[in-house]
Amino acid sequence: MSDAPRPPRFEQFFAVRRFQPTLAFTAAGDGLLFSTNISGQFNLWRLPVTGGWPHQLTSFEDHTVRGIAPAPDGSTVLFAADHDGDEFHQLYAVDPDGGWPVAWTEAWQVQHLLGDGAWHPDGRRVVYSANSQTPTAMDVWLRDTDSGEVRKLFGTGRFCVPAGFSPDGASLVCVEMLANDHHQLHVVELETGEARLVTDHTEPTKFYPGPWAADGSGLWVRTDLGRDFTGLAFLDLATGKLEWVATPEWDVEEVAADDAGTVLLWLVNEDGWGRIYGRDLRTGEDLPAADLPPGCGTIFGTGLTVSPDGQRAALLWSQPRRAQELYLLTLATGEATRLTDNMLGGLAPEQLVAPSLIRYRSADELDVPAWVYRPDRPGRLPVVLSIHGGPEAQERPLYAGLYQYLCSRGIAVVATNIRGSTGYGTSYQRLIHRDWGGGDLADWEHAVRWLHAQDWVDPDRIGVYGGSYGGFATLSCVTRLPQYWAAAVDIVGPSNLVSFTKAVPPTWRALMARWVGDPETEADFLMERSPISYVDNVRTPLLVIQGAQDPRVVKGESDQMVARLQELGREVEYVVFDDEGHGFTRRSNEVRAMRLTADWFTDRLAGDS
Repeated sequence: MSDAPRPPRFEQFFAVRRFQPTLAFTAAGDGLLFSTNISGQFNLWRLPVTGGWPHQLTSFEDHTVRGIAPAPDGSTVLFAADHDGDEFHQLYAVDPDGGWPVAWTEAWQVQHLLGDGAWHPDGRRVVYSANSQTPTAMDVWLRDTDSGEVRKLFGTGRFCVPAGFSPDGASLVCVEMLANDHHQLHVVELETGEARLVTDHTEPTKFYPGPWAADGSGLWVRTDLGRDFTGLAFLDLATGKLEWVATPEWDVEEVAADDAGTVLLWLVNEDGWGRIYGRDLRTGEDLPAADLPPGCGTIFGTGLTVSPDGQRAALLWSQPRRAQELYLLTLATGEATRLTDNMLGGLAPEQLVAPSLIRYRSADELDVPAWVYRPDRPGRLPVVLSIHGGPEAQERPLYAGLYQYLCSRGIAVVATNIRGSTGYGTSYQRLIHRDWGGGDLADWEHAVRWLHAQDWVDPDRIGVYGGSYGGFATLSCVTRLPQYWAAAVDIVGPSNLVSFTKAVPPTWRALMARWVGDPETEADFLMERSPISYVDNVRTPLLVIQGAQDPRVVKGESDQMVARLQELGREVEYVVFDDEGHGFTRRSNEVRAMRLTADWFTDRLAGDS
């Protein structure tokens, strides 16, 4: 009998709590409101800033709490939630001590988005966006919380999201989404409905509104105006001029301030790692550096928020060898206090693999970043090439239970940030526009070539994995680069770019022509880039996972690929989750999907290990 220690069990790597990327201080500043899956489903919870066990405020079994907005007087908590991941978010209000929430909206085929600064300073009005009037547009609506009366404030045929009232409550800033890399900001007067465009730029430019100045003279914005990276600036509304605050050669990803305008915080993405910066707005002095461990947020952010009194901040922070945790920052000292303990599986950091960052050369002399998770084992190792979703997103050095489990079984993971990824400048991000299945295909192939050149890689045991756009990438790899792969897993990936672009949510349709292609006028171009057109080439064992309620990549995308593979007699397994959408909202479903994925790769790549 061997004396070698047994590796940790699969369940240990997934015994972690997850958060939704939404976080808010209570009105009194003595607690934090967040959405976590402690109960097995993403519910609303409250935790004292002193720590301890959180108090559960909602008891949903099939809804996911997505956005949180406590009333200024602390009388209620407003939040958005959807059913089975369908993304038709409805608005609810719940007592700050918990209880069954009251539905403010019950339009089950309408999307309601709850943005930053939803509450008017008077505490009697709330603003949100919804496509209730025109399915293809997101209008901005104002609701009177006493009467329940709702009136349209801004929009009409556009995709607009409210982003915060001025301190006196007379104005509202709204962001109009023209594309992923093109936004406009409008200031709307509440009494008259008059709207003023304050960022009139014809060239595509990112503008993300942040907090208002305490005197109402303007607001902080994140923008790439005249730059390749997104910096932080102050927008003077009287003159329309920008005054730069921070212009790093990386992206400023989040910005937050207190209501009184005493402190300003911003988060910079430095080659995937996150770093918090801050300034005392009264003195102009920099705040002490936040004493956070090396880490980052997810692609959806950290939920960075500042307490009403400006003394503290909170955020959700992940590390390569520790799952996402809730941290409290004391701004005067930079002290960071971890309030949660979400690693429940008993794993020690030394049992986990810290990734290393490499860059490999692709077509057009493009350098592509990638994170390499390499287990400490002798000999040539099998590898899984992981391709993130988006595609305008980024692989970050955060805890990934699947990666760590595969490493424990002797399988390395290389997680790429191919062209189109965010975090490396707007020009790099735009390389994917109208080029799905083009230059990105070269990036995947050059990743495999890089792996073949490594003396620690077994070239006959390479797998490919991804979800959403990463699923499209996986399907493209097995259909158009079939010679490289020993196993593949596709989760909710588009297979036919014509049917995919026709079936996306109504509010997305206006963006499709510039983002992917126009299915009405460019069907031939899209089919030439679609995995379904090359399905006869597949020789790789393929696992396909799909959510039946997925509104972004509808079930038909997986259905047609699987049906064709079955007709051809190829090895394919198809698993559909009837109560999930684009991802996993139930913990039990997430664990099952990851178990299926892990087994698929270990059985085909690792053998007896």
